[in-house]
Amino acid sequence: MGNAEYDDDEYPSSMRGENRKKHQVEIPPPQPFLKSLKNTVKETLFPDDPLRQFKNQPPLKKLKLGVQYVFPIFEWAPRYTFDFFKSDLISGITIASLAIPQGISYAKLANLPPILGLYSSFVPALVYAVMGSSRDLAVGTVAVASLLIGSMLGEEVNPTDNPTLYLHLALTATFFAGLFEAALGIFRLGFIVDFLSHSTIVGFMGGAATVVILQQLKGILGLDHFTQSTDIISVLRSVFTQTHEWRWQSAVLGFCFLFYLLAARFFSQKRPKFFWVSAMAPLLSVILATILVYFTHAENHGVQVIGELKKGLNPLSITDLSFGAPYLSIAIKTGIVTGVISLAEGIAVGRSFAMYKNYNIDGNKEMIAFGMMNIVGSCTSCYLTTGPFSRSAVNFNAGCKTAVSNIVMALAVMVTLLVLTPLFHYTPLVVLSSIIVSAMLGLIDYNAAIHLWHVDKFDFLVCMSAYFGVVFASVEVGLVIAVALSLLRVLLYVARPRTLVLGNIPDSNIYRNVEQYPNTDTVGGVLILDLGAPIYFTNASYLRERISRWIDDEEDKLKSSGETLQYVILDMGAVGNIDTSGISMLEEVKRNLDRRDLKLVLANPGAEVMKKLNKSKFLETLGQEWIFLTVGEAVESCNYMLHSCKPKSGMDASFNNNV
Repeated sequence: MGNAEYDDDEYPSSMRGENRKKHQVEIPPPQPFLKSLKNTVKETLFPDDPLRQFKNQPPLKKLKLGVQYVFPIFEWAPRYTFDFFKSDLISGITIASLAIPQGISYAKLANLPPILGLYSSFVPALVYAVMGSSRDLAVGTVAVASLLIGSMLGEEVNPTDNPTLYLHLALTATFFAGLFEAALGIFRLGFIVDFLSHSTIVGFMGGAATVVILQQLKGILGLDHFTQSTDIISVLRSVFTQTHEWRWQSAVLGFCFLFYLLAARFFSQKRPKFFWVSAMAPLLSVILATILVYFTHAENHGVQVIGELKKGLNPLSITDLSFGAPYLSIAIKTGIVTGVISLAEGIAVGRSFAMYKNYNIDGNKEMIAFGMMNIVGSCTSCYLTTGPFSRSAVNFNAGCKTAVSNIVMALAVMVTLLVLTPLFHYTPLVVLSSIIVSAMLGLIDYNAAIHLWHVDKFDFLVCMSAYFGVVFASVEVGLVIAVALSLLRVLLYVARPRTLVLGNIPDSNIYRNVEQYPNTDTVGGVLILDLGAPIYFTNASYLRERISRWIDDEEDKLKSSGETLQYVILDMGAVGNIDTSGISMLEEVKRNLDRRDLKLVLANPGAEVMKKLNKSKFLETLGQEWIFLTVGEAVESCNYMLHSCKPKSGMDASFNNNV
């Protein structure tokens, strides 16, 4: 890294005093407070400008657009074709074959009656088909949310001792989850879900999947008694202290079907055209296992079965919602936690498939759709639903065109509820455990964890913290640890922003980080610092100390070459905003530089920064002539002063005359 040295005659005309022009940094015109507040709220809550389509439209057109916005089905239904229906019919039947066994399995995971799993694949799917904006999302229950409901509510109410109260609390938690999700969408607060970073979700999902797999040892080994705790120590203790109660018949059946399910998935992954092999495998496993148990009477030899399932459609459950003490707080807490998790999964899945098909989905509309289907679901004997990845992937691969595939699935589940539920009487619980284990193995994304390790070690730490927190403590503890670490990182970014020394790329007017570009030139006597974040009370003290240290380091470096530091240029391009603490910091930096006979120069300040510096009178204190539009202009002016104004005392007067 060298020094950019010029003789006076070698300066370009823009740097010589007689022809040099300085572009003025403008102060934005003042705005009324209400207008400024309106713009701030709009940028915060409505960055996508959802009301743009309503502008300059007649009243009837606005009404039509409003109905289509709330109920997207009215937007695409007029263009629906018979070819679309054929694709959606195949997709709907395919995902129904997966939804029926998964629904029963996940309801058992949540310690709820198996029939609720079927109910939850009926009504919510119809609601989403009307209100959802994704063409590929398949609605249903998910294992992680089921596990959360089972673990969080199970701490307060034992589902075995008091199943009625437990069921009412599960429905109430679903209601609050829907209310929370809908509120986030209506008030445009979807950014809250973004606090669950990718690394958090990878670790949390992997940990939850591990816990779910371990808990399925109860069904595979045919155990009657099992711990309500979800941590690995409690689960393994419960398994190995009951070795005398292990049932080999159940274990053999479970591992055989698990092998079949994994083999079917492996085959479908290798030959994507045969995706239906993996999609049909869970239902085929249920059918084969049910027939096997029925003809061998395995229920009399240690193989537990589902038992009687009630025929009929979803009964109304609005009167079962429990809003009274002392369990209201746990219902609200469970609803919010499961609501956030299900939102994060559902929206991520919807956006992923929308990207493949090159269309957009509105995250806030999706939140409203999820919220409404859970509110309606809680009133019709359904527990928490979202858009699970496994079911949506099958829907996507089956060639779905619209949300009609969800309607077809719901109708298939309706037929099952009306006619086929007695056939599940002899379905062994062990095959449901095998289905859950097979599904959960796909959620342990070790490749993503390896990628995090290579790209960002802190993200890997967050991921592993979430994983081990879930596995060794509890689902809630793992989630809290991961979110806390993610928030800590955000705070560190804000409180400890990067400050960089800039140098000049040779033969250009571009200034970049000297560490990233070692061949940059420095201008003797000038230190250029890039402030990489808005200046707030959280980082003002740090930036003051860091700037002072950069100056000390630069002066020590220049002493060895016999030069002196005279100008400190702060590149404010990344400083989007500044508060009163930040302004006080700049005033203190200026006073410190004045005492050391150095000059503070600002480059590229934004509109909001200039407005506040002007109102605080800092511009008068610094002098408008020391504020430049670009770093290049600031360096040219300082460099010119260094070569044309040898006497230090006359520097300011000469500069003002030339400007």
